[in-house]
Amino acid sequence: MNQVSGVGALGNIGKIPELKSRILFVLAMLIIYRVGAHIPVPGIDAHVLAQFFSQAKGSLLGMFDMFSGGALSRLTIFALGIMPYISAAIIIQLMTVVSPRLEQLKKEGESGRRKITQYTRYGTVFLAIFQAIGMSYGLETFSVNGESVVVDPGTMFRFMTVVTLVSGTVFLMWLGEQITERGIGNGISLIIFAGIVAGLPSAIGGTLELASTGEYSPVLVIGLFAMAILVTAVVVWFERAQRRITVQYAKRQVGNRQYGGQSSFLPLKVNTAGVIPPIFASSLILLPATFAQFTKDVEGMGWIADVAALMAPGQWLYLSLFVGLIVFFCFFYTAIVFNPKETADNLKKNGGFIPGIKPGQKTAQYIDDVLTRITVVGAIYVSLVCLLPQILINQLSVPFYFGGTSLLIIVVVTMDTMSQIQAHLMSHQYEGLMKKARLKTR
Repeated sequence: MNQVSGVGALGNIGKIPELKSRILFVLAMLIIYRVGAHIPVPGIDAHVLAQFFSQAKGSLLGMFDMFSGGALSRLTIFALGIMPYISAAIIIQLMTVVSPRLEQLKKEGESGRRKITQYTRYGTVFLAIFQAIGMSYGLETFSVNGESVVVDPGTMFRFMTVVTLVSGTVFLMWLGEQITERGIGNGISLIIFAGIVAGLPSAIGGTLELASTGEYSPVLVIGLFAMAILVTAVVVWFERAQRRITVQYAKRQVGNRQYGGQSSFLPLKVNTAGVIPPIFASSLILLPATFAQFTKDVEGMGWIADVAALMAPGQWLYLSLFVGLIVFFCFFYTAIVFNPKETADNLKKNGGFIPGIKPGQKTAQYIDDVLTRITVVGAIYVSLVCLLPQILINQLSVPFYFGGTSLLIIVVVTMDTMSQIQAHLMSHQYEGLMKKARLKTR
């Protein structure tokens, strides 16, 4: 497996007005997002809500609160976060495999992409309405020591909550699209990134506080931070790792000119599925704990609490199912986003072939075999990265805010954004060279 070349120096960002304005635009939009994450929904007792979420740690609510940057635990206008959009996008992407109509739109280029984006927006609004209705009814049932989370429950509270939460999600969706179009990097990913990073100061502060009180020795704290840096370096290495398949292009004679004959390569990422497997696996594995939290006071539903106890974080059943789900989704999502047969057909149409492999079906089979082998490596890597924080948190009681999923998101988004910045710098340098060449010609 080869490594992609590293990012070069970024000291010239300030010298390029367009790139500078794009980065400043992104920062301004993220500031707006963080301000909105502190504007609460009316009708909520903030003190009781904070107590409830302190009891809900380790459930699905806790994971969603992490992705929303604490907006859910404060029940702000961005409490639903951008998760409805991500869910809608994943559902639409899955449907392109089974729906001929969506598959055709995917192949129509820019016009098809706009139509799929429109469907994704509709799906986002539908999911946001569904989740907001469920949350408004659920909030009225939440209580801590006899105190209700909702100050004045009723129809008006539900209507106001649904309108507020759906509007917040739609605004975040618009904000993400604006960042993608007028800023730098993927807007939706940057919003999730900002929400997760917002908890970094409190995570570091909590660890240092334990060291200052004597609960942890300074050596242990230094070792934990060193391990965090090491794991981050491993994640960066694997996220940049590729398996390059050599591709040879046949020579073609067009008039008096000869084309082709050069050699290239087909890059296959080790972790093609990205952060989707741990996100899906975390959601499914935490459902029993979440249901137990909601039904703990319901008569006849105690068996859910028993199942949740067996699947508590750190238990062997939890770890086994978590790894199994990650491996499953690594293969499942890779099969969706990468089609070996389509790749082999495109190579054949462009006169490309893999040396020693017949074009067509044999090429598709070879690419599929290579992809399967590297996906095994990628699944093992993702599983280990996600298990290590679990072991630290549960065995050593380390107050780490970041799990494997959040660490993957941070690294992947950072690398993608830096790559796009580097591309803008390279484009600017190329334009400068072309201008000098034209001046010399004159």
